[in-house]
Amino acid sequence: MIRAYGKYFTVLLDDGRALLSTIKGGLKRRRRGTDLVAVGDKVLVTDVGEGEGRIEHVFPRRSALSRLARHTGDVEQVILANPDQALFLFAVREPEPHPRLLDRFLVMAESRGLPALIGVNKMDLDAPVPNGQPSLARATFADYEPIYPVYYLSVKTGAGLDELRAALSGKITAVAGPSGVGKSSLLNAFDPERERTVGTISEATGKGRHTTVATVLHRIPGEDGTFVADTPGIRALSLQGVDLSQLDELFPEMRPYLGACRYTDCTHVHEPGCAIREAVTEGRISPERYVSYARLRRGETDDTD
Repeated sequence: MIRAYGKYFTVLLDDGRALLSTIKGGLKRRRRGTDLVAVGDKVLVTDVGEGEGRIEHVFPRRSALSRLARHTGDVEQVILANPDQALFLFAVREPEPHPRLLDRFLVMAESRGLPALIGVNKMDLDAPVPNGQPSLARATFADYEPIYPVYYLSVKTGAGLDELRAALSGKITAVAGPSGVGKSSLLNAFDPERERTVGTISEATGKGRHTTVATVLHRIPGEDGTFVADTPGIRALSLQGVDLSQLDELFPEMRPYLGACRYTDCTHVHEPGCAIREAVTEGRISPERYVSYARLRRGETDDTD
């Protein structure tokens, strides 16, 4: 299933046809506490003619990128079903990158067992620094390179796109990031025949304007089994479902030191004899990543607007 429109769903068939489908009545009573059908679900559909279909069965999800319903708090709203990985896209500038927001995205992915990729777009706007120092982009994202795959990209020049396309090949990838960083432009580069509205940057605020209003799953032409989910622009991400007492397990660079602290219930924020804080002091863990951890552990939020 590649798109949802209220009670209607677009189902992509193996032969490339798409059917505008509704759900068989009996299915509506079988699933509680989550969306009955979501973008990314594998379904069994009957072709009823004239380009329409009826969804007869929804296969179990092996993974889901989801959140709790805002008003009830007890119903799962599935952003994307069955993702293989997530690509978190930021720009080197216009808008300026927010590493704290990226850290929240990464924690979300880790909490759901979702492999994460980082894309740094608009490298054509990157500013080199004199005296052999790293450029703005390399300096901003250097702390992530030992932990996650980082792709430095320019949709304008094509730099890095072949490497990223290879990383997406054969997988279902959820793409998320702040508005204005070039998500739609990136998808246009991979699929030039599909028109999308490319966002503009508000000169008054420097923030991106939202151009995507719902999750849509796109098949990348020429790539067998390669799908990319275009998600609405996200400026802040809550950590729904994340147990803060286990937050240290969601920072991969901290895992080698877990269990080595003086206190078994160490929060790694203020206790003496903390192996994590010692690793930070000795340069084995990034101080900036540690600051993100400590702020999240204390329940603080960052204004990423």
